[in-house]
Formats: sequence, structure tokens, C-alpha cells
Amino acid sequence: MIKPASILLVEDNPMDVELIIDAFKEARLANQMQVAKNGKEALEFLFGEGSYADREKYPLPDIILLDLKMPGIDGHEVLRKIKSADILKRLPVIILTSSRDEGDRAMSYDNGANSYLVKPVSFNEFLIVVKQVSDYWLTLNIEPPLD
Repeated sequence: MIKPASILLVEDNPMDVELIIDAFKEARLANQMQVAKNGKEALEFLFGEGSYADREKYPLPDIILLDLKMPGIDGHEVLRKIKSADILKRLPVIILTSSRDEGDRAMSYDNGANSYLVKPVSFNEFLIVVKQVSDYWLTLNIEPPLD
């Protein structure tokens, strides 16, 4: 049996977190989802630091959904650190943001983002995006080796 993919959602807005989790449930996707509420927490999770040191309890995710606009360490900095770390650089990172700014999009791709998605406004549109992310990134896409 194939184990469900594990997702790290990096999102500071509790309403967006709830919307994303609800969309995955509504789509009947059995993915395991961990939530990091800010960039600092995301980096601690990914580098196995602090309360996330136990890799059995907090294994590396199969995919990262990353918001850009967060206080403190923003998504751009998180992305740079992910893509500059040998152990993390091959993890797929999907930017999931409300920003339509061309500069944000260009910087994201320049820093190694694998995809850039603008958050839909309605739940139904969000559901479609979640299904498409799952279909491509968690089903069709063949992951690179992480080591």
C-alpha cells in the first residue's frame, strides 16, 4: 500500500489554513498535513530543530505549500534557505499566495520555486486547485532522490 504524501503547509493566516485543510478533506485526499504558522517555525521543522528534532515524529515532507507574505521570516527567505540546503533543495516547493505581483513571482522562480499559485477567493475554486495540486504533484510527478 502506498503511504499518503506528507505536506508541510507554511501559512500564517488561520482562516487560510482552515480553508486549505477543509479543501483537502472535501477532495477526500488522505495526505498528512503539518502546519507551520510562520517562516521561523517552517525552518525549524525542515531542519529538524527545537521541538521538531524527532524525525520519526516530524519526517521531511514530500511537498511544501509556502505562503510568501508572512511577518518575520517571509516566504522568500524560507524558499532561499530550502533551496540552498543540500538535504532540502530537491523538495518540491509550491508557492501558494494571494500576491499577483510580478516581482514576487519572478523572485520565487529565481529562488527555485517549483510552481507559483495564486490563492483562489471561493472555496469551490480552492477545491479545484487542491485537486489539481494533488493530481500533479502528489500523483503524476516523479520525485527526485533527496540524497
